[in-house]
Amino acid sequence: MKVRVLGCSGAIAKDCRTTSFLIDHDVLVDAGTGVGDLTLAEMARIDHVFLTHSHLDHVAALPLMADTVASVRTTPIEVYALPGTIAALQAHVFNDVIWPDFCRIPTPQRPFIRFNAITTGQTLSLSGKVLEVLPAVHTVPAAAYALTAGNGCWVFSGDTERNPAFWARVNQLSVAMLVIETAFSNRERELAARSQHLSPHVLAQELDNIPRDRNYPIYITHTKPAETELIMAEIQRFDETSIGSPNATHDIRWLRAGQEFML
Repeated sequence: MKVRVLGCSGAIAKDCRTTSFLIDHDVLVDAGTGVGDLTLAEMARIDHVFLTHSHLDHVAALPLMADTVASVRTTPIEVYALPGTIAALQAHVFNDVIWPDFCRIPTPQRPFIRFNAITTGQTLSLSGKVLEVLPAVHTVPAAAYALTAGNGCWVFSGDTERNPAFWARVNQLSVAMLVIETAFSNRERELAARSQHLSPHVLAQELDNIPRDRNYPIYITHTKPAETELIMAEIQRFDETSIGSPNATHDIRWLRAGQEFML
């Protein structure tokens, strides 16, 4: 299974794209601005889109991508999300005001987009991969995901704050790689808590949930461009593994757009 990082920034700036991951050629996890770096041919091959939640940095490219590939596809793009996420997109994006309702055009029977409601704990099989919907804790209905093709799971936290249920399930999985958000620095920890994001201080507490006999690479995502260096420095101070210390507690790395992983 190939994971390609299209975008992993918490906001936009030059060379900063918001959250989106391409799994093999046909599955997209979140549809942030990173989708815009795909070619038309690459976009047209995406059959399944899994959304973590409805915030703009995770869905901004979905309506534009659907419009881009509409004339070269013969089947709908299958979009999977929690019911609350679907309701938000239908009310506020695909509402014929912000964007055409691609769930009804060109016809309700053969739309450009088809929404599929998912629930936490659900598993889906697609193109040789298995996806499990994991819990997330955010200001809107939100999900995390675990995907595997049989060689360990790629786990993505989505946007989340303290999340005991997430770790209870993740610790039962064979994890090959964890992507976890840390949107704010410690100086913004109160804002992080109010917006239900992680700061390095809370990330350290969350990573304490990983059993000591489990060791897998942990990639930090969703950092704000203006605070990325500070966030990574604060993470380094609580866990020196980010510079390869022999006293490693966790193998912590910074995720970058353009990276590819084979799992």
